[in-house]
Amino acid sequence: MSEHQKTLRQRDLVLFTVSAILLPDTLALVASAGVSSITWWLVLAILFLVPFGLIAAELGCTYPEQGGIYAWVRDAFEGRWASRVTWCYWINVALWLPSIYVLGIGILNQLFNLGLGLEVQIAMAAAVIWLTVGVNIVTLSVGKWVPNIGGIVKAVLFLGIIYGAWRYISGHELANPINAKTLTPSWGEGLQYVPAIIYGMLGFELVSAGADEMRNPERDVPRAIAYSGAVVLILYVIGTVAVLAAVPVDEIDLVEGLVDTLRLFFADLSSANAIVLFLGCATLFSVFASGVAWALGGNRAAAEAAHEGELPRWFGIEARSNGTPIGAAVALGVASTIALISFSLLAGDNQDLFLSLFAFSGVLFLLPYVGMVLAFLRMRTKDGNRHRPFRVPGGSNVAVLCSCLCIGALLMAIFLFMYVPGEGPAWPIIGGVALMLVLGEVLIRFAERARLSA
Repeated sequence: MSEHQKTLRQRDLVLFTVSAILLPDTLALVASAGVSSITWWLVLAILFLVPFGLIAAELGCTYPEQGGIYAWVRDAFEGRWASRVTWCYWINVALWLPSIYVLGIGILNQLFNLGLGLEVQIAMAAAVIWLTVGVNIVTLSVGKWVPNIGGIVKAVLFLGIIYGAWRYISGHELANPINAKTLTPSWGEGLQYVPAIIYGMLGFELVSAGADEMRNPERDVPRAIAYSGAVVLILYVIGTVAVLAAVPVDEIDLVEGLVDTLRLFFADLSSANAIVLFLGCATLFSVFASGVAWALGGNRAAAEAAHEGELPRWFGIEARSNGTPIGAAVALGVASTIALISFSLLAGDNQDLFLSLFAFSGVLFLLPYVGMVLAFLRMRTKDGNRHRPFRVPGGSNVAVLCSCLCIGALLMAIFLFMYVPGEGPAWPIIGGVALMLVLGEVLIRFAERARLSA
């Protein structure tokens, strides 16, 4: 293994985390649930976001180990369970990248009126996947600037959307009435959007996958989680309010509708085209920055598992000069390209393709976090005397309460990804998840045999 360079400062951690978590597609998806989604954001912030942030902060500064979530689950439950968690974490990124890049290419198509067919959009999404692989291979001192700049760009984008909506509604009636009745959470149709909100609150642990590349993780990780968590929640909530105030729920389009919405917001300005172009390009870069951030974290976790013989060796191939995970990055590119092409054969348009990949990857994305929270509880008892620069306040009872809230929310989200209220089980998603879990088990057993025979 190559020695890792200490390149990540507190500023980098904050921007990296904001870049990973703050997504325009999550904003659109949640807003399409209606006005009650505003209340869901606030309720789940209390019941999930805050407890999860506290847990991630304690783990990140107490166990600043390369690999992040893999290392924490390994220390708590040993290698095989850690490998299962890491496989789900990594394969989710491989399945999720095509979904957000399809969204990005759809926005590009709409922004410049290119008239691209679905096949061309898929080919362009594949090219962006491999550009992401390239950024993952260069040294982190260079690659970190994509998510760093992405964090700033996303804040500007969300503020632009909020400002545009405020301008628009100042001269128009609210597109959706916002009152006590509409804000009341629905346990029917609205419940199916809860997984998207929980999905949009995850990622605080991501930067800990590169702990060996941080300058001072004990000090910087808790602060970065607090700052980035506040930024993400504020922008998501105000952004959701802004979109719902200006755009009727049934007109919110998850892919190409963003450009039309921006044009609507700034139509009365002489500089409308320039503003829409700027914010549209900001959206494109923010989508790419999110993909890079998650790939950086997922590949480092997979590489660490491979170094310990828990995943096949090719995941652990590193650049000799800077220690970047070449093997995991290239494997990610291959898996993402295969997923993109496979799902494109079943999708009718780019929005169908985005939603199919999003739901499929969602379950695999949430499963590792159940393992992470359980690892937190286990290490509180197994390694209770260890110095913790930051710990969940309130003692053991509060730590257990936070863990139960997080696990309950995660299991509910997993269930709602696989069972749609009013429609029944989503068998393609259930079958796809089962297939990925079996494939992961095969790879883990293959790696174990290779390690034992070496």
